[in-house]
Amino acid sequence: VVNGKQEQSRCSRYRLDVVRNLSAQGFIPGRDVNLTELEQEGCVDGWSYSKDIYQSTVVSEFDLVCSDQWKQPFTSTAYFLGILVGSFISGQLSDRFGRKPVLFATMAVQTIFSFCQAFSPSWTVFTILIFFNGLGQISNYVSGFVLGTEILTGDVRVIFSSMGVCLGFAIGYMILPLIAFFLRDWKSLSLAISLPGVLYIPLWWLIPESPRWLLSQGRVEEAEAIVRKAAKTNRVEAPTVIFKDYRAHDYDMHPQEHLNVISLVKTQSVRSTTVILCLVWFSLSIGYFGLSLNTSRLHANPYISCFISAAVEVPAYMFCWLTLKYFPRRLSVICILLLGGVSLYLIQLVPETLSELAVALEMLGKLVITNGTSLMYAYTAELYPTLLRNTAEGVCITVSRIGSCLAPFLLQLRESFEYLPYIILGTLAVGSAFAALFLPESFGKPLPQSIQQMQKRESMKCPCITRKEHLKPVVHLESRL
Repeated sequence: VVNGKQEQSRCSRYRLDVVRNLSAQGFIPGRDVNLTELEQEGCVDGWSYSKDIYQSTVVSEFDLVCSDQWKQPFTSTAYFLGILVGSFISGQLSDRFGRKPVLFATMAVQTIFSFCQAFSPSWTVFTILIFFNGLGQISNYVSGFVLGTEILTGDVRVIFSSMGVCLGFAIGYMILPLIAFFLRDWKSLSLAISLPGVLYIPLWWLIPESPRWLLSQGRVEEAEAIVRKAAKTNRVEAPTVIFKDYRAHDYDMHPQEHLNVISLVKTQSVRSTTVILCLVWFSLSIGYFGLSLNTSRLHANPYISCFISAAVEVPAYMFCWLTLKYFPRRLSVICILLLGGVSLYLIQLVPETLSELAVALEMLGKLVITNGTSLMYAYTAELYPTLLRNTAEGVCITVSRIGSCLAPFLLQLRESFEYLPYIILGTLAVGSAFAALFLPESFGKPLPQSIQQMQKRESMKCPCITRKEHLKPVVHLESRL
């Protein structure tokens, strides 16, 4: 019985010899024979898979059905576990060894393991490889995001952290079903999405290291060289000494001040901010991936379903750009979480005859949650000092990936109650919205350079804009930079 209706089992059958014997004796099923007591057996002859949509998948390749069906969601979870570990490790490595080396090293990890996946001899090997694939994927994403945030300033930083990074992700997401439509074999698809990583090799000579990170390490000359090159490119005359007052400034970070993940929970104010951010990240992540993995109900064609799910992210990221440019961070996060939670709650109230409305509410939920996820990358980066920024991003994303790991199993709760996943996601979103009230505001303020600067920021303050200077772009580098 599936959703209250009887269906033919695809994983077991009545034993043929027993059925033949009963038929030979003239017994009628359901009257003379209690079918629930008949002996059954599994599909001992194997399975045949439809090739109407896919020529080959990981499921058909390794028979991830029936007693092995649990391996389907676990495969996704293994990928998200890799993202979880990568988020935690890469942040600390990036804060210690630099943004640029970690960015390109993890790009290599993602490319190599994506390529090797296509030659997996078993499900176990495939799962191990996809774990490392996820580890590299999120690591280069976070390192690249923080690198761009620290290099760019003003309006350009806002465009990069919203339209640039996020629209690039959405466009890739939209292209994926198009590639998959022509490459319906999972091995060919795996090779196709790994090879573009080779194209990024020449960018090593084009992308600079973060001047902020170099200054935090006391490498002033290297930071000056990068800024001078940027000034020359933009036809701006740089002063003779760019960072002459850097070491003397009260807010400067010195290389001997080593911050690590423990620094995120040492003091009460920083600890509160970290805990609340982790809760918000967790709620947004489980909501995003839960709704992304639930796209099969949007359209009968899975390629169109995937494209719709990707296309709805484009307006979300465009709206995120406007949000980052004109609105306070805390108020934006609260409104986004409340709107997303309410839209998911309302799905269970929609009658079955209005299925299109239910889909629209689900896509509205994904739109605002996607917007919130994009916003949180910039918001988190603005709250923490330079030496702790990548570590903080990594820890928050690590916690969020616990949510993404749970998302495939959350969807399985539909078998108990169809709307239970939406209720859980909506409750998490609303609860996180109230917690976000206690976050500091970062809109219109410079990036902090030290823990002391971070602690001076106030929380539980009216989020409304009351002064003209708040109309300035998101954040500005200090004049010495």
